[in-house]
Amino acid sequence: MTLSYAQSLDGSLALERGRPLRLSSPPTLRLTHQLRALHDAILVGIGTVLADNPRLTVRLVRGKQPQPVVLDSHLHMPLTAALLENPPRPPWIATVETPQSPRWQALQAHGAVLLSLAPNLHGNVDWADLLSALYRRGICSLMVEGGARVIQSLLEAAAADQVVVTLATRFVGGLSVLEQPLSHFEKLGFPSLEEPGCQRLGDDIVVWGKVCYPPATPG
Repeated sequence: MTLSYAQSLDGSLALERGRPLRLSSPPTLRLTHQLRALHDAILVGIGTVLADNPRLTVRLVRGKQPQPVVLDSHLHMPLTAALLENPPRPPWIATVETPQSPRWQALQAHGAVLLSLAPNLHGNVDWADLLSALYRRGICSLMVEGGARVIQSLLEAAAADQVVVTLATRFVGGLSVLEQPLSHFEKLGFPSLEEPGCQRLGDDIVVWGKVCYPPATPG
C-alpha cells in the first residue's frame, strides 16, 4: 500500500475541511498520475469526494485506469458525484452499512459496487477487513490519496507500506495532515521512513520511503 499526498511547508493539506487547495505543481501532479497507473486501485475517503469531487483516473500519462475505492463508512456519497458519471470503472464503496440501507440501493442503482465490511472500535470501516476484501477481489496494490482522516486512521492502523509525499514550498496555515498525535506509538517509537529519498521536481520537493513501524503496537 502506497500513501501519497501533497502538503505545504507547515504540513497543511488544505485551507480548512471541505475547502480544497491545489498544492502540487504540474510536474508533481504528473507524478501522481504515474503512481496511479502503477497501482491496481486508488482509495480516498468520503471527505475528499465531498470536497474535491475527483474522478480518480489516469489522465496526464498513458497507463491503466486503477479501480477507484471510496472509504464511506456511513454512505454519504452524493448521487451526483463525478465517480458515478460514466467512469472507466464503477467505484467500489467500502461501508459498514448493509443492503437494507436505502442509500445502498440508490448508490447501487447508479452503478456503484458496495462492500459491506466489519466496523472498528469507532464504528468505521476496519482497515484489515477492507484490505482482505480488496485482495479477494484481485487488488494487490493500493494507492491511498487521503484526506486527513484517512491518513490519520491508516497510520494509526500501521497499514501503509510506503509513502510518497509532495512538499509544496509555501506556507498555508490550514488543515494539518495529522489532526491528532499518534500518541499510542509514543512508548514504542513513532512511524518513520526507512531509507528515505528526496528529489526536487519543479517547484516542489518529493520525499519517499518505506514506512517503518515499532516492533509491536498496542492492540
